[in-house]
Amino acid sequence: MSKMNFFHKKIQFKKAAQIQGFDIELDKENTRRIDRLVDNYEKSILSHLDEAYQRKTSWSDRIADRIASFGGSWRFIIYFAIFLIVWILWNALPFTKIHFDEPPFILLNLCLSFIAAFQAPVIMMSQNRQAARDKHESIIDFAINYKAEQEIDDMQSHLHRIEGELMEIKKLLLASRQTNE
Repeated sequence: MSKMNFFHKKIQFKKAAQIQGFDIELDKENTRRIDRLVDNYEKSILSHLDEAYQRKTSWSDRIADRIASFGGSWRFIIYFAIFLIVWILWNALPFTKIHFDEPPFILLNLCLSFIAAFQAPVIMMSQNRQAARDKHESIIDFAINYKAEQEIDDMQSHLHRIEGELMEIKKLLLASRQTNE
């Protein structure tokens, strides 16, 4: 590529790298600034949603959500697996002095049933609240999308109107050119 062609391409890029109507060049600094602004805007929306969630939920609901969050995590699975292994080894190995739950581990079975009986409803309550929250957010998303669609339709109708007016102007120019000749 010749130097002249290179500089010509660079000038074209500079012209194309401006936000039309705002005269902002899209260099790296401005791009980072725009990204920062968008990120801050998204964070503020999320913080408002979290604040609304904190206001609308009771402390028992938030505790249930935390229990469900922990109960559905890898951390819980790993801790519980370690607990089960220690329980079984402690009660099954002959060199441990105290065996509080001999095999077939009836006390362990009772503990597992107890945990399952209380953990399942708590997780279901948390899922129901999350479903309600997701529904609320989807209604907000739908409203935003609907409004955007209306604005796009308005812009398209304006463009069609402008296009019609341009066609009329073009016809008038052609007619005036023909009468002048």
